[in-house]
Amino acid sequence: MSEVRPAQTMLAEALGGDRRGSQRFVARRRGEPCFWVMIGGERIALNDISPEGFSFQADDPQAFGEELEFVLLRDGVPDEIHGRARRMNYLDGAAQIGCRFVALEGDGTERLRDWLIAHVIMSATVRITEKDAAAIVSGRSLI
Repeated sequence: MSEVRPAQTMLAEALGGDRRGSQRFVARRRGEPCFWVMIGGERIALNDISPEGFSFQADDPQAFGEELEFVLLRDGVPDEIHGRARRMNYLDGAAQIGCRFVALEGDGTERLRDWLIAHVIMSATVRITEKDAAAIVSGRSLI
């Protein structure tokens, strides 16, 4: 697996906590989940995804800081991205676990970027170009 440590992630770590440097994207299209994660054989719909990590619903806070093996999936697409992530936080009120990528296999970083660019284009309420979508995906968080 290749190490994934974009500059935004290093900045977030320097600031402390789970502060993402890049934009998070809601993992739904037309109200339906479109990104999934497989963890321990269980397929779980993602709440959001970014070039740095993802979050999902969970009733159990699980172990903070623990690493997990995962497979990312897109609805209706046979492509998969394998990797490792670290559990960074648990939002009790939302019953949500936030994870940061530790490593993605092979060209996983580039394929995730392509997935997110396609997602931004398909989710946009106004027509945007691939170049515009790439700038959104590569840019820092707007929130």
